[in-house]
Amino acid sequence: MGSGFGGLFATQALRRADVDVTLVSRTTSHLFQPLLYQVATGILSEGEIAPATREILRRQRNAVVLLEDVVDIDLAARTVTSTTATGPVTTSYDSLVVAAGVGQSYFGHDDFARYAPGMKDIDDALELRGRILGAFESAESAAASGRPDLLERRQTFVVVGAGPTGVEMAGQIAELAHRTLRRDFRHIDPTASRIVLLDAADEILPSFGTDLGARARARLEHLGVDVRLGATVVDLDEDAVRYRDGSGTHEIAAACTVWAAGVAANPLGAVLARQSGAALDRAGRVVVQPDLTLPGHPEVYVVGDLMSLDGLPGVAQVAIQSGRYAARAIRRRIAGEPPQQPFRYRDKGSMATISRFSAVASIGPLRVSGFAAWLLWLAVHLVYIIGFKHRVTTLLHWAVSFVGRGRAERSITEQQVVAREVIAQAARPD
Repeated sequence: MGSGFGGLFATQALRRADVDVTLVSRTTSHLFQPLLYQVATGILSEGEIAPATREILRRQRNAVVLLEDVVDIDLAARTVTSTTATGPVTTSYDSLVVAAGVGQSYFGHDDFARYAPGMKDIDDALELRGRILGAFESAESAAASGRPDLLERRQTFVVVGAGPTGVEMAGQIAELAHRTLRRDFRHIDPTASRIVLLDAADEILPSFGTDLGARARARLEHLGVDVRLGATVVDLDEDAVRYRDGSGTHEIAAACTVWAAGVAANPLGAVLARQSGAALDRAGRVVVQPDLTLPGHPEVYVVGDLMSLDGLPGVAQVAIQSGRYAARAIRRRIAGEPPQQPFRYRDKGSMATISRFSAVASIGPLRVSGFAAWLLWLAVHLVYIIGFKHRVTTLLHWAVSFVGRGRAERSITEQQVVAREVIAQAARPD
């Protein structure tokens, strides 16, 4: 279940096994989520980071791909129920690998989603591209029509959350304003735009350590990003963001808000927990056994972002390694071999870009920042992009954006901005 890193790598690891694999996903593509922010800021197209799952698995004869949205799991009957365009479908299994992932959490304020898209899927990224570039266009129209009083709000961008996604988004919006767009308008000065990064924590990139976090903050501030920590968002709408800190409650008038704070597990995690007796952590992720299975159900593996084990982070490497581990366990059981040792994550480090030629990387005891970290980031991400043609086109677009000033994906439509909310509304019961 799921075509992300966990589901896809588990499927591929079973290509030589004497099994029939059914990959069920509600999307047609494998999303390279760490680069979503580059789709949102016009560097890459969605096709470059989300190749078709069918294309990736076309040579794996024992794999079938189904475009379905899983809505229920029956552990006792060993069935998965999905919705399709023609109605519900039930699929049976002998072994189940659940890689359903997580979504955006608004910490009990789900109404925020209408005005502040997260960064979890292609729809989010395309909407944000429309909102970000649309804000500059709206400011130009206001200035051209003699309304300078509207410019401050329309050229203010707020990013909520100072983890890797928030830092990368803030840095790229700053690059858009100061490099890419600075000569493209006649009535506004894009370099006068204001980018504010908010987080309730006391430091940015806390998982990278205090030193790298301080370096990242210094670089962001050099780019003109206004970093405000200890700031808890209490309300937001289409006109402003309101936050509270030690000195009281404040308001920032902003035309575009990006939500990059917090995750919430797929609701299927609660279904699994209820039937198996497994616990859920605070984000709703399933607390699994050391071998990634559910209590009393050695045939069910929960991998990737949906699993909770030893405080492991929700990053791509955890999903990849856990997906492969589950596949090995299935192969060993079929071969009649004894179970493998409990899952052990091998930390290959964490990286985050701040701007062109600048990044931070934490790899074991090694702490690197600046250009060297950016080169490491470049190499690692190229390796994990699926498919030669996608690597080549991504590299060309990076050259255009990082060496030059251009961005290949600057077209926006009204559909990008409104589609997510319209789809969500259509899915709600009458």
